[in-house]
Amino acid sequence: MAKTSKPSEGSPSHSDALSFEDALRKLQGIVESMEGEDLPLETLLARFEEGTRLSRLCQERLAEAEVKIERLEQSAAGEPTARPTEAPVPPPEE
Repeated sequence: MAKTSKPSEGSPSHSDALSFEDALRKLQGIVESMEGEDLPLETLLARFEEGTRLSRLCQERLAEAEVKIERLEQSAAGEPTARPTEAPVPPPEE
């Protein structure tokens, strides 16, 4: 019998409340379950959708952290130092 998630777990508002670490842990669990289990297509699609939401959330959290770090980095004169930002790294495809 396939596991079903609570309706609120897949909603964006629930995902937005997750910390980066929690979202990453859930994403890793989804990937492992998709790789290790023989699941029906509908379940795979649902997990893929949730994984996509979690991946976006992780990317957003990382971008927010980068902005905060850039704001905190200052030169000796107290002026913000601009450093080039790299393009976000897409999640590995497997």
